[in-house]
Amino acid sequence: MPIALLRKYLNIAAVTLLLCHAPSIHAKKMYRWVDDQGNTYFSDQVPPEHAKHRREALNQRGRVIDVIEKAKTKEELELDQRLNELREAQEKIIQKQQTYDRVLLSTFRNIDDLLLSIKNKTRTMEAQIRATEGNLNRLKSQLSGQQRKAAAFERNAQRVPESLLKDIRSTQEQIQQTEIAISRQMETLNQVKKEDDADVERYLFLTQSRTDTQPKQHKIPSIKEANELGLFYCENDHQCNQAWEIARTFVTFHSTTGPDIDTDKLIMTRSPSKDSDLSLSLSKIAISDVDYQLFLDIRCRDSSLGRELCASQRVSDIRSAFRPYINDALSRSTE
Repeated sequence: MPIALLRKYLNIAAVTLLLCHAPSIHAKKMYRWVDDQGNTYFSDQVPPEHAKHRREALNQRGRVIDVIEKAKTKEELELDQRLNELREAQEKIIQKQQTYDRVLLSTFRNIDDLLLSIKNKTRTMEAQIRATEGNLNRLKSQLSGQQRKAAAFERNAQRVPESLLKDIRSTQEQIQQTEIAISRQMETLNQVKKEDDADVERYLFLTQSRTDTQPKQHKIPSIKEANELGLFYCENDHQCNQAWEIARTFVTFHSTTGPDIDTDKLIMTRSPSKDSDLSLSLSKIAISDVDYQLFLDIRCRDSSLGRELCASQRVSDIRSAFRPYINDALSRSTE
């Protein structure tokens, strides 16, 4: 038997005997920790010089009931501060979405109400566009009449009156402004249609989710000792849109819970309901008026095993793989 494995079995046997045959410490917690040299200790008291090490609290059967993480370095504390800032920014996006969801559900009794509202709004906007187009046709007809008058003067070898030339220039400017107005109205209509489609999809999701009997669990931030923040900095809008779609695939693949929110600023899966669940969220956070970064966060169930999972190498590896995954996919798309 390998020495390392033998040592493991001896440690387990030792702590089991210690817990079973020491009635005086039954009322106290037993701790297990490993020092920098790899030595394993079991005691109900932790010496001050060992307080910096990660330790596990054990019950009377030797099972882990709690984990006290090791003391953090200056670099890890700075990383935590940056991670908290990112999570605060993400939480604002989440709260904004939740507020919008509440308004959506309280405004419309059912999907038919929502569709009727969208239909009426679309009709109103289309009527405004038709009215503007009618005005454009009137201006074009007016310009044709003015130009015919000017041509008549020229055919008769007469000077075109300055007032008529001024009217022609004015009408041409009005036509140009009206065409711009129609273009903007069409852009607004198309944008509103996209938002309405998103509202319908979200409303259906929310109303269907109400019948979901899965218990809601409180979720906590994870990866407190992460070496990577899970950030991707966008170089431009086009790249950011591409990265967002790539990141959506990443979130779907690594999450063990189903979808919850999916907008152009936030993608989030449902809260963890089991100790083994991983819930991923992705947010688009503004750095400035034109620059954005994508932030990946991972959440686990609020339990001893959940916290242990979020502090594990598995979760750290997922976060560390986020940026390389996007960069690799972007590189392949340009080949």
